[in-house]
Order: sequence, then C-alpha cells, then structure tokens
Amino acid sequence: MPLFFRKRKPSEEARKRLEYQMCLAKEAGADDILDISKCELSEIPFGAFATCKVLQKKVLIVHTNHLTSLLPKSCSLLSLATIKVLDLHDNQLTALPDDLGQLTALQVLNVERNQLMQLPRSIGNLTQLQTLNVKDNKLKELPDTVGELRSLRTLNISGNEIQRLPQMLAHVRTLEMLSLDASAMVYPPREVCGAGTAAILQFLCKESGLEYYPPSQYLLPILEQDGIENSRDSPDGPTDRFSREELEWQNRFSDYEKRKEQKMLEKLEFERRLELGQREHTQLLQQSSSQKDEILQTVKEQSRLEQGLSEHQRHLNAERQRLQEQLKQTEQNISSRIQKLLQDNQRQKKSSEILKSLENERIRMEQLMSITQEETESLRRRDVASAMQQMLTESCKNRLIQMAYESQRQNLVQQACSSMAEMDERFQQILSWQQMDQNKAISQILQESAMQKAAFEALQVKKDLMHRQIRSQIKLIETELLQLTQLELKRKSLDTESLQEMISEQRWALSSLLQQLLKEKQQREEELREILTELEAKSETRQENYWLIQYQRLLNQKPLSLKLQEEGMERQLVALLEELSAEHYLPIFAHHRLSLDLLSQMSPGDLAKVGVSEAGLQHEILRRVQELLDAARIQPELKPPMGEVVTPTAPQEPPESVRPSAPPAELEVQASECVVCLEREAQMIFLNCGHVCCCQQCCQPLRTCPLCRQDIAQRLRIYHSS
Repeated sequence: MPLFFRKRKPSEEARKRLEYQMCLAKEAGADDILDISKCELSEIPFGAFATCKVLQKKVLIVHTNHLTSLLPKSCSLLSLATIKVLDLHDNQLTALPDDLGQLTALQVLNVERNQLMQLPRSIGNLTQLQTLNVKDNKLKELPDTVGELRSLRTLNISGNEIQRLPQMLAHVRTLEMLSLDASAMVYPPREVCGAGTAAILQFLCKESGLEYYPPSQYLLPILEQDGIENSRDSPDGPTDRFSREELEWQNRFSDYEKRKEQKMLEKLEFERRLELGQREHTQLLQQSSSQKDEILQTVKEQSRLEQGLSEHQRHLNAERQRLQEQLKQTEQNISSRIQKLLQDNQRQKKSSEILKSLENERIRMEQLMSITQEETESLRRRDVASAMQQMLTESCKNRLIQMAYESQRQNLVQQACSSMAEMDERFQQILSWQQMDQNKAISQILQESAMQKAAFEALQVKKDLMHRQIRSQIKLIETELLQLTQLELKRKSLDTESLQEMISEQRWALSSLLQQLLKEKQQREEELREILTELEAKSETRQENYWLIQYQRLLNQKPLSLKLQEEGMERQLVALLEELSAEHYLPIFAHHRLSLDLLSQMSPGDLAKVGVSEAGLQHEILRRVQELLDAARIQPELKPPMGEVVTPTAPQEPPESVRPSAPPAELEVQASECVVCLEREAQMIFLNCGHVCCCQQCCQPLRTCPLCRQDIAQRLRIYHSS
C-alpha cells in the first residue's frame, strides 16, 4: 500500500543551490560528478535522472536531504545505469527499490543514517559493489543474496537491530572489513564477533563447510573496470596493480577537490552579484515598510479590540453553557422525582391493600356506631369536652389566621397605614378568643350536641390516614409544578426558543395527577360525611352523651405504631421511623420482621427491595441504626435483650400534628414572583396546563394562562407553610 508524505517546500537558499549544481553539471568540461546534497529535497528531481543518463555521470551525491524514496513517479532506475558511487546518507529512506540490482556498475553504496527496515534481495546482482554502508538504520537481518557480492571489500552494519549473520556471507572471499555491534550478536557468538573480521569469516566458513583463505589471495575487480568479469580463485594476486590503481583513484579525487574549490569560488562570485540585487530589492522594501507600519499599527489596534470582544464573547458563552448545564441537571432531577411520583401513584392504584384498608375502615366505622353500656359508664366527660374544646379552638384559629394572612397581603399593597389598625383589631379578637374562659367553653360543649358533632368531624378528618396521604401527595405535586414553572421561565430568560418536550409532558402528567387527587380528596371527604350522617342517625335515638363517647373512642384508638410494638417491634426502631417521618413504613418493617441488628447488615438496595423507595431515607435509616448499635456497644444497657417483646405500660396519646412523609429538604424551592405584577409571590395553579405563575390578585381577570395561552379550566391556591 503506497505511503503519502507531505512534501516540504525547500528554502530559497536550497533552491538556488540546486539550480547552481544542475547548471554546473551541464557545463562543458564538467566532471562525472552530480552533487545535489543539502538542497532540502523530498525527492530526486526528474532533471537529475536525465542529466545522469545523458551525460553518463558516474558519481551521484544526494546526502543530507529529506528523501523518503529514491525513485519518484515516472522515473526509471535504468537512468542511473552508469553510476558507480551512490551517496544517500542522512535522509529519511524507509526502503530501497526492489530492482536495485539493475545498477550493475555500482561500486560504492552509502545509505548511512536512514530509516531502512530491510534490503532488497536484488542487491546480490551488484557484483561490482565494493563498499556497502548501512550504518544507523532499522535493519533486523541481511538477505541471503548478500553472499553473491563477490567484489565486496567493506561492509558496515553497526547501529542496527541485526543479531544474526547469514551463512552465505562466507562466500564473500574479498571482504576485508566488517563493522557490527558485537555485544548484540547471537550468531556468530559475541566473543567471535569481538575478535574481528577474520574470526567472523573463519566461523562462517567452518559452519558452511568451506576452507578459509585471506582476502588478499583473491582477485578483486576495482573501480576502473566498466565490464563484468568473473573472478577466479588464485593464490597469487596482482597487488602491485591494485596499489597503482588505488593511487590513480586518489589522484582523481584530489583533482575533484581542486575543481570543487574552483567551483566554490565561482559560486561566491555569483552570490556576490546576487547580494547586490538583493540590496536594491531591500531599498524598495524599506520605502514601503513605513507605509506598512502605519497599516500594521491600525491592524494591531483593531485586532486588540477584536480579541477583547472575542474574550467577552467566550466568557458569555461559557456562562451560558454553565447555566444550560445547571438547567439540564435540574430537569433530570425533576424528571426522576416526577417519574418516581407517577410510579408510586400507579402502584398505589393497583395495590389491593388499599381496598383491604378501605374495607377495614368501613368495619371499624360500623363498630364505632355501636355504643356499649360499659363505654357509657366509663365516659370521661370533662376530659373529652376539654379535648373537643382544644380541637375546635385549633380549627377556628387556623381559619382566622388564614383570613388575617389574606387580609394583610391585600391591605399592604393598597393601604399600609390603615391596615395596621385593622390587623391589630383582628389579632386582638383572636387573642381575646384564645383567652376565653375554658370552663365556660367546656360546659357549653357538654350541653350543645352540634359542637360535639363538629369536634368529632374535625378529629375524624385529622386522624384519617387516606385523607392525610392524599394531602401529602397534593403538596408534593404543587411543589413540582412550581419548580417546573420556574425552570421554564429560566430557560426563556436564556433565549432558548425550543423547550424540551419532556418538561411539557411531565407538567401535563402532574396536572392530570393533581386533578385526580383532588377528586379522590373530595370523594374521601364525602365518604367521611356519609359515615358522620350514619352516626348522626344513630344519635337520634336520644342516647345520652353519644358524641362524647364516639370522640373518646376515637381518642383511645391505638395508633399503628403501638399495635406494631405489641406485635414485637423494637421500641427504638419505632421511635426512629417516627422521628424520620416514615411511620407509613411501619407495616412493612413489621411484616418483614426487621430489627436493628438485621438492618445493620442491609444496604440501600436491600431497603429498596423491601419497599423503602426514597434514596435519602434509605441512607438516613441505615446511618441512624448504625449510631444506635454503636451507642449500645458502648453502653450495653441501652439495647434491649434479644427476643424481648416490648409492650406498652400505658396507652399513648396520638400526636397533635402529623409530619409529612415526603423528603422536604430536596423539594423546598425559592418563591417565584408573579409574571403579571412582578411584585407578589406566585400562589395560583392553573389547570389544565399546570403553570404556577400568578398571584391571587392578578389571576382573577385572567381567562388564559400568561405562559402557554391555554384556557384556564380551574384555579387552585397554594399555601406555603413557614
């Protein structure tokens, strides 16, 4: 597969040197040498091949260039058929041509300091080759055809990765000098290679079954021979002829050096004339440099301003990207919570335990309708009346506080001064009502059946588990809708035109779920009112103290935690779940008979399999259990004995307030302002779209949502607890 290299453009000086050398080689009376070294060539020019072919050049010097291939395209190696000396050292050659053996006249080949990986097998056809220098390459072996080099006198393979010499090298009887890395050799052994060329050839001859003779006893074709002669083994060699021809070649090389020096002087003269032309050109450049300086100064100032502008733009883009990442993370968090909420709602719909709990609730309510003589006798009239008075006080107080809060918000906008007096008067009424004589209220409650019925109704709604769960889910959905609305407003402030469809789908799903929960809440309140109507029908039998006995029975009803304690749950575990607002998981823990020791060996994944779905609650339960067990190890008296069943000594009073089971820390959001007046807090949910974007005052005249322009089918008020 051919390799493509990016050609490097030669410098002006290298280009001039190449032109000078090519012109010098074509002059009349020129010698047989073509020297194009140090010209920064990436390939030998076509003109060099043509010059060698036409002028019958014998020496080609191309060292210290950037050659990656000896032959460019559309060139033939036969153009160098007359070359006897080929110098290619200090280049980037990775391979020699496969038809290198066509250079039958070649006597000296120098490819030192290249990137050669292997030598072509056709190198054995160079029967007149006397010097082969492949030093400092990447060769790993020599081809067997190197044994066919019958005239080889000098071989340098040092600086490579060669570890073994071919046995065919023993047939090269004319080899006088072999240079290699003896320490890296495996065959012949390093001690043989360290002994010199004669020892290496003796070892190879012994391995090949040949008799060793010194190189001086063989005829050697020297550089002057143009034809090919078959060398014959002879004990007597013409040493005097060899010395004479060697002296002749030395004289030729000295003449070449003299001519080279003369050409160098001519080159200096040429460069002097060239320098004069360059000076004239420099004067012209200096005349235009003054004008360029002014232009450059203007360009620098403009570039500085553009750089500052681009830096500011990068800063804005980075800030925008950071905000988009935050929005994306918020979207993912909201999406996961909404998906989890929808899954919990779907699971609660399909669960048969809800139907079973409703049936148990119906049975319990029917049992409440019947009053025994024993309950009538054990009626604590005074205590029950006091509890009724406290329940009615709390209900009235909440309604008055809500009315005062609404009045305060409206009057603060319209008239700040006059509203203070009215608010003081309202709060004085509340305080005077709270300081009312309780004995009088209790006696009035004991005499009026309507107040007893109202107190029982308030306590019934407060202790109803299903009604509390529906309120908790409604609160969660209101919080999620508020966060989604804030997220959409934030994305619009960043000029993001196309909102993700995921946000719209989630908002529609939450809106549908909120409408369904409102219907379920209304349906549950109607069921409780029906139960109250049946109880009222029972009370028409003129049974004395009917509502007081029902209220006392509801107060004395054992909470779920007390029942689970009687079934064997550890008191510390029950208290831990109540402290973490996870009382609704008490039936699950009791069903699976989980204890503190068993929980210490569980992971959050195990709690998820059991049914604890909140990730934060899983880690908090495991952490608190570990703290309790660590404290029990330090003080063993804190841990109850194994197998002990904890039983209550006295009936526990129900808690006055029920903490929410949802994790409030993650869902608390900052208040958002009304998109209409931009002053008050957003308090209204628009259905069916689900946006939370308006306060109570601004939403009254609206018929469509300010954000999505959809018709408003229903308005729902949000009350933020402090």
